[in-house]
Amino acid sequence: MAKHSTTIAGHRTSISLEQPFWQAVGDIAVTMNCSRAALIEVIDRNRTPDSNLSSAIRLFVLDWYRSGRGSGPLSTNSRDSDRPSG
Repeated sequence: MAKHSTTIAGHRTSISLEQPFWQAVGDIAVTMNCSRAALIEVIDRNRTPDSNLSSAIRLFVLDWYRSGRGSGPLSTNSRDSDRPSG
């Protein structure tokens, strides 16, 4: 587990996240044509109030790959409705 720094809504924050999840967020952001920070902002805005950001990121990554939108042997389809702006 490592701490990673990012900016959310203009504020610096640290996220404790395992390296494979941090890498997956970066890979997904590239697929969605946005920055990692922009994707994390979207995840933050859409998480439930009782969940922490690190958990929300892990669940987002899990959902992304389970839905077949990930790279590799899975489909690389991405939905425009999921695409963050920026």
